[in-house]
Amino acid sequence: MHFTISTRKATSNLLIMTTSKTLIFFGNERLVSGLTSTNAPILTALIENGYKIAAVVSHHSDGQSRNNRELEVAKVAAEHNIPVLLPKDPIDILDKLRSMNAEAAILVAYGRLIPQSIIDIFPKGIINIHPSLLPKYRGPTPIESAIENGDLETGTSIMRLSAGMDEGPIYAQTTIPLRGSETKFDLYDMEVEASSELLLKVLPSILDGSLEPSPQPNDHATYSKLLTKADGILDPTSHTATECERLIRAHLGFPKTKTTALGHDIIITKAHVAESAISPLDMSCKDGSTLSIDELIAPSGRTMSASAFLNGYAAG
Repeated sequence: MHFTISTRKATSNLLIMTTSKTLIFFGNERLVSGLTSTNAPILTALIENGYKIAAVVSHHSDGQSRNNRELEVAKVAAEHNIPVLLPKDPIDILDKLRSMNAEAAILVAYGRLIPQSIIDIFPKGIINIHPSLLPKYRGPTPIESAIENGDLETGTSIMRLSAGMDEGPIYAQTTIPLRGSETKFDLYDMEVEASSELLLKVLPSILDGSLEPSPQPNDHATYSKLLTKADGILDPTSHTATECERLIRAHLGFPKTKTTALGHDIIITKAHVAESAISPLDMSCKDGSTLSIDELIAPSGRTMSASAFLNGYAAG
């Protein structure tokens, strides 16, 4: 990995001898859609490195999922006696946040816009972790977008939050090379590891004022989109086999990659580009390329190999 840190330094002649290490944590660390669990590695790293977390703030609706799944950052917070705030709107807890006298806030996948009045509470602002090399892939799905587009590298950005979506100035970035075989969950693991390392590296300089962020070049900005269930319907006539294989890796968990094979609705979880069609499950794609399914979720809900599916469903 390659680190890039802003070369801007604070212009003040005042020597800051100490800084407050009290922080507020915003978010749930679920940086990709469809993530089944996370051990909140960034929040945990901050705690283990001596930062006092005055509160964890997450979505009101994130306390429990539709499957009654516990919010992982709340579990970590409970283990360290950190209060958890789940406001319907962050403005509802403005006075409470102000009373905590935190030097800054750290934001990881909060998923909602933070009003300027909340940002202004913190002397050092809100420090946002975004899993792309900004200004590329602003928005909600940068990890999925890097896989979908076949990028050779991606990265993570430590930035100062502003009112615009992912438009704030950048403190530091880390480049992550890609092999071209990563799933969204593989890349999530790579991103949180890189983000934790970079945040711990630059946070002391941010808090003591010796590191100032550099503005983003807005004219080079690109945006990722919010995924919907409709994005999970695979249309091989509109995509090459290479593009279809990327979509399968990018859409694991949600929105998934759905198609019909041998009269059955299936979800593809693994596939590869083939030279020609051999199996009844091989798909002809745009430009005459062929996608060969390796693994899928059958109508029964079981994950199985393509050969197991053929043995169990082809005759039916």
